[in-house]
Amino acid sequence: MAHQQSESSNAGGVLLAFLAGAAVGAAVALLYAPARGEETREAVNRRAREGRDRVLDALRQGRGILNEQRDHMATAFDRARQQARDPEHDA
Repeated sequence: MAHQQSESSNAGGVLLAFLAGAAVGAAVALLYAPARGEETREAVNRRAREGRDRVLDALRQGRGILNEQRDHMATAFDRARQQARDPEHDA
């Protein structure tokens, strides 16, 4: 059970690191692209907002996955507790 939670949190961390790396890479590429300073700043700001939105979406999804896993664990715990109280009870 703890192994599943560990895998979920590791997957979320990998996704977050990938998105952060992509955002940094895009910003660096824009800084070295031949464009006027104002255009470059606008592009960097736009990309930063897009990256922030993607990270927030990923965090929301991760939070949903964690809540779902927590609900599954609570249900399993409740069933186990019920079976311990009433060994003849079939779930």
